[in-house]
Amino acid sequence: MAAVLPVFLNVFAQQQAVLEGPAQSSQAASLPVPNPTKSFWLDTPDANPLAKEGSDGPLTADADIVILGSGITGVSAAYHLSRLLSATDQPLKVVILEARDFCSGATGRNGGHLTANVFQDFAAYSALFGVDDAKRAIALEKHTVSEIVNILNLSGHQHAVDLIAGGRTNLLFTEPEVAEARIDYEAAKKAGIDVSGVEFLTKEQVKKEYGASYPAVRTPGYNIWPLKLVTHLYRLAKETSDNSTTFSLALHTNTPATAITPISGSESSSRRWNVTTPRGPVAASYVLHATNAYASHLLPHLHGPSGIVPTRGQIIATRAGVTLDALTTSGFTGNEGFEYWFPRPLEANQTNPLVILGGGREQSKPEFELYVTDDSQVNPKVGKALREFLPTVFPGLYEAGKAPEMEWSGIMGYTKTGDPFVGPVIDSASSGAYYNGQYVSAGYTGHGMPRAFSCAEAVVQMMLADISGKEWTVPDWLPRHHLTQNRLHESE
Repeated sequence: MAAVLPVFLNVFAQQQAVLEGPAQSSQAASLPVPNPTKSFWLDTPDANPLAKEGSDGPLTADADIVILGSGITGVSAAYHLSRLLSATDQPLKVVILEARDFCSGATGRNGGHLTANVFQDFAAYSALFGVDDAKRAIALEKHTVSEIVNILNLSGHQHAVDLIAGGRTNLLFTEPEVAEARIDYEAAKKAGIDVSGVEFLTKEQVKKEYGASYPAVRTPGYNIWPLKLVTHLYRLAKETSDNSTTFSLALHTNTPATAITPISGSESSSRRWNVTTPRGPVAASYVLHATNAYASHLLPHLHGPSGIVPTRGQIIATRAGVTLDALTTSGFTGNEGFEYWFPRPLEANQTNPLVILGGGREQSKPEFELYVTDDSQVNPKVGKALREFLPTVFPGLYEAGKAPEMEWSGIMGYTKTGDPFVGPVIDSASSGAYYNGQYVSAGYTGHGMPRAFSCAEAVVQMMLADISGKEWTVPDWLPRHHLTQNRLHESE
């Protein structure tokens, strides 16, 4: 008989009710706090060579496009701009502004997973938004993961970013989880989704292969060092900039955008917006909000349950009690996705791997860490659950009571539908023209790694189409529900 788990089970519906309910805070999101907890990805020595890039010296004061945020979305946007120059005939000056160190938000603090959803939630998504959008949601993640893996393989950087194709095993702790997995699988299969890579495992098979006594679903997937991926994408874009006469890219870290105001007389000027920073203003024609959880700081209409809700996640890095061979290289999720973990590749002189484990937010219910923007602290209740989780799920493979080597938090951006806002900034309460030239790609609900790269691609396509006066066509891999013009009803 399996031991009693140290986390609440089957509470996703409770979290959803809180997420859809009245805002727990009357204040829009703050700026990122200046003293965040130390993350394994960011604070391992020499891991973040771009940490302070552009934080002193002259500020680039004029740009065609200002990107707010240097995580996976913002840097992916810069990468796509560098690759889609042929879409416009005019030169482009692009500036990335980052409030803290490079990639120090959610991307630099997440669980390190890069896995496309194959069928999970397909039935519920189809019921809400139609089968076509449910298929597009699957296609979006497959497109993202395949594109990123191709970029890394073509440039020979797959090992430099610790890309591991270990697959993902989703442990099903309760009977409702088993039933829901079967329903989603059958619905996806009926809709024509390729589920050939999916394996349902009995608890006996899981016990033999992994040492846990629960049934599971295994799908293809990857794990990765997220910061190193983003650093590589930035360097590819910067390399294009350094060798181009039509594209320039600048990065200014520790330069938060504190306000965006219209430039008076912009009818006679190509610059529409003044982006205020403590180091001075940046004039821009276009602004991309790649700020995820913090989006409502500059876009207050995105505060609350109809917008993007900051949500604090928590991670530990803990040493396994056995070798990597005993653990395998599989990534894992469990408990309706609340917990997620994987063993890191072995470093020099290591025998037992470091395991990155995130989750435990359900122990903070009824708040679920919603409306929290402070990643300078961790929640002791969450930390206790994380410390007890792996030794309970995998008896004998982890040492009970062992202190983690690192523990940190990070702020995710949740939406009540689970989907990001992608497209022109639209506030139903304001004139549609007020935000002309401002775009957003944010609100990934803790599932940004297999979506943000492609959402940024779609937004870049939109901006370039607007610049060149062409019509933008929705890609086959982008759910129409993600588009901002299709989200206005959520504020009603």
